[in-house]
Amino acid sequence: MTTISAAQARVSQPDRLFIGGRWIDVAGTARLRPVNPATEQPLQDVAAAGPAEVDKAVAAARDAFDHGPWPRMAPAERAAAMRRLSAALARRGAAADACWLGQVGVPAWMATGASAGAAGLLDMYAAMAETYPFERVGPAQGMVCKTAVVVKEAAGVVAAIAPWNGPLASLLVKLAPALAAGCTVILKPSPETPLEAFLLAEAAEEADLPPGVVNLLPADREASDLLVRHPGVDKVAFTGSTAVGLHIAQVCAGRMARYTMELGGKSAAIVLDDFDPAALGPALAPLITLLCGQVCINFSRVLVPRSKHDAYVESLAAAMKAVVVGDPEAAGTMMGPLAMARHRDKVFSYVEQGLAEGARLATGGVRPAALERGYFIEPTVFANATNDMAIAQEEIFGPVTAVIPYDSEEEAIAFANASDFGLSGGVFTPDTDRAYAVARRIRTGTFTQNGREFDLTNPFGGFKKSGIGREGGVEGLEAFCETKTVFLPQVPRVLQG
Repeated sequence: MTTISAAQARVSQPDRLFIGGRWIDVAGTARLRPVNPATEQPLQDVAAAGPAEVDKAVAAARDAFDHGPWPRMAPAERAAAMRRLSAALARRGAAADACWLGQVGVPAWMATGASAGAAGLLDMYAAMAETYPFERVGPAQGMVCKTAVVVKEAAGVVAAIAPWNGPLASLLVKLAPALAAGCTVILKPSPETPLEAFLLAEAAEEADLPPGVVNLLPADREASDLLVRHPGVDKVAFTGSTAVGLHIAQVCAGRMARYTMELGGKSAAIVLDDFDPAALGPALAPLITLLCGQVCINFSRVLVPRSKHDAYVESLAAAMKAVVVGDPEAAGTMMGPLAMARHRDKVFSYVEQGLAEGARLATGGVRPAALERGYFIEPTVFANATNDMAIAQEEIFGPVTAVIPYDSEEEAIAFANASDFGLSGGVFTPDTDRAYAVARRIRTGTFTQNGREFDLTNPFGGFKKSGIGREGGVEGLEAFCETKTVFLPQVPRVLQG
């Protein structure tokens, strides 16, 4: 057994919420009850926010932004506070790692130390805040004013809404740049995975951030909708399904609230004819089964030359069969369970649909025989799929991929682009010049040669129904800023020198 355990997935204040710089009692009796998907046993339950807490959280964040010190601090002062927050979160690292393992079923090898990497986003954006040009002086062509100061100011009160598959990282990629910009934030975790947000609130208290800068609002869908609709929220930063994203976009548009969204994907791996079939399985299987395939950038379509279809399928199926599925806490486990019973049922329904549409099941598609409990599925490969099948067009969000033959490189590019989504993708070829030429023709936000990269020091986001705006990199900071132009006759003293 490894040292990390779901038993460590506990928080110190499960019965109260952190709002306005203190832990407060909740008006209702509703609870959020996360379940360990490997054992189907409940974990620590926590208080759920209702309408009263939504109003309190927005009021606290609104007051902190409108009247508190945070937006008016020098960027270096905010950076120092963010580093304290990072250090406080690091002291809760073992618990945060255990929360990911316990609530989502992530294998121990992946969960161990993951929170440290996520907390690093706070340090990254703290450093960026110290160097980013929030004020830029330039010339103006006015009748009176010959100076223009372009100012990047905080967008305001932010509702940071996270999904269940990567609870902590998804919160921090919103929280860190929002804090660096001077925004105040309401953390809204998924109802299925609330625990990391409680740990983050504990860290905010320890770091002594000004009251109302960080607020905790774990809630079900109804209260979450109230948050999105609240007139006191200036910006919504959301990661989740495209269906929910479309709803949030409509709500925000109705009151002209700002929003950024990272939504679903149906990423294609384009295998060119010069890529060794024997190398494909070992390259792709770890990416398809990472987090049991519950990754928005998952390669859920594999486009291969028709003449080599069977060789590529054989390689991929063999590698997927070799993936060790089991207890996330056990040494040697490579892939754990799906996160929830209802999601397991959804994934199995797509397996049935793929068979009904005429694709051939090359491997997987069933529950592992040796596992009597937990939401498990074997890594699954469909062969001889076509690009118009549901398994090739709809986001399955599981360890399932469809191998689709093509007859020319032009057809492969057309297949890759024939999707409502455009989040990620990749090309497999030893020729970098060919890879770059293909990359420039695919309408996705990220693209990788011979693998799949996820690097939040660079911008990340999608085309089409995969979202709007970018997280990560300097673009992630700018997503939480408004641009103001100030015309002046001359450069003010504060900006001279």
